Amino acid sequence: MQGKYIVVVGLQSWDSKIGSNCIDIAKEFSKENKVLYVNRAIDRATIFRKLSKGIVEKGLFSRKSIKESLSNPLQNLWVFDPPVVLESVNWFPVKLFDFANKYNNKRLANKIAKAIQILEFDHPVLFVDNDFFRAQYLNELIKFDAFIYYIRDYLITQPYFKKHGATAERNIICKADLVVANSSTLSNYAKEFNENSYDIGQGCDFANFDYSLSYTKPAELAALTGPVIGYIGSLVHFRLDIELLEEAILNKPEWNWVFVGPEDDKFKSSQLHSYSNVYFLGSKPENSLAAYIQSFDVCINPQLVNEYTDGNYPRKIDEYLVMGKPVVARATEFMNMFVPYVHLYNGPEDFNQTIEMALLEKADHEKVEERHAYALSHSWKNSVSQLYHYVNLKKHHHAKQ
Repeated sequence: MQGKYIVVVGLQSWDSKIGSNCIDIAKEFSKENKVLYVNRAIDRATIFRKLSKGIVEKGLFSRKSIKESLSNPLQNLWVFDPPVVLESVNWFPVKLFDFANKYNNKRLANKIAKAIQILEFDHPVLFVDNDFFRAQYLNELIKFDAFIYYIRDYLITQPYFKKHGATAERNIICKADLVVANSSTLSNYAKEFNENSYDIGQGCDFANFDYSLSYTKPAELAALTGPVIGYIGSLVHFRLDIELLEEAILNKPEWNWVFVGPEDDKFKSSQLHSYSNVYFLGSKPENSLAAYIQSFDVCINPQLVNEYTDGNYPRKIDEYLVMGKPVVARATEFMNMFVPYVHLYNGPEDFNQTIEMALLEKADHEKVEERHAYALSHSWKNSVSQLYHYVNLKKHHHAKQ
């Protein structure tokens, strides 16, 4: 795909404070194409929630024109804040939900179509990142040359999507000309509904992770003595094993356990906060994370094994590895792709033992280099190149027919 016009619709807005596959892919698209990145349209429930908390964001209730809603942060890439408030319909019964969701889609499509017209996007391609509600009917309401659906999380296992998600995602997968995923688990799931479903791997932006540099040790870690076992990322109970951590940390008081990232309520109320060798440092700017990782002796990903995490690609693993660090993670079928660069454990009984093994090789220069090189192979350029390959493959197939 070169010289194309691509409309990207996803779940995360351009100014997202957390890592985003959709944003990274859009940036990669823009190197050879022109891209319109559509921010997530706000819904009425979100407005009421913000009002109840006294939050009034700039532009939240404004009636901007389409032109005023467009910005151009990068060459060949425009960001669009749709000047529309969608109805909150997830609680509706099935038949009413379908009608109301299509109504929302029509209102959003109307704004996107006008932005496409202003930018003079000719024969655009639609790329949807996991948004099977807001984008369910966009390909039918706006004329696109092709429709690509991207799945990078098994969202239908989350409570919010339980009621309508499975049907909505199945329907949008069936409609897509091409489905791409960041893991074989998710591509196999999509292939049940669309044979044109492929794994394009995961990319990672390593701009803030230069392992050749000696970063200044963060002040919170400067006085620590003994091994530092660290985690970077959101601390959420449905992804991470709190009970495992409580037991492991209790059995290893001589280790320092450091967690960098926001906590959900269950983590905040967990026993972990009563241990003197545990440090919760909260969220940190992305450009500071490399300094924390470099200060860790071993990096961990103590995830639970459930339907949500089973096909999930943990971006943090590549960030750990690109810094050359030994990594310990929960063994799953998906995580086997990281062997032998990551140490996998099977349960509480061997979690600490696996960390001890990893500690023994923290200074092994050859292994450091191997981990670094392996992570670099997971670039967005490689992932998007795979996407282009399958787009061309489908074009070739159609041409033969």
